[in-house]
Amino acid sequence: MDYHKRLRELRIEHGYTQEQIAFILHTRQEQYSKYENGKRDLPIKHLIALCCLYRVSADYVLGIEKAINKE
Repeated sequence: MDYHKRLRELRIEHGYTQEQIAFILHTRQEQYSKYENGKRDLPIKHLIALCCLYRVSADYVLGIEKAINKE
């Protein structure tokens, strides 16, 4: 799973709308939608903010956790 899909799953799991997340990140909903749809890369400052919000590691969001555990 790529991180774009994980962003969507985490948002839905925590009961947020795209508009709410965009507000938290100080961006527009249209911009955030592009992150979830893989049309734009997520800036590191937004990754950090989302990790704090969802209380997960960046490794989890980026899918690195699984890759490391397979080795």
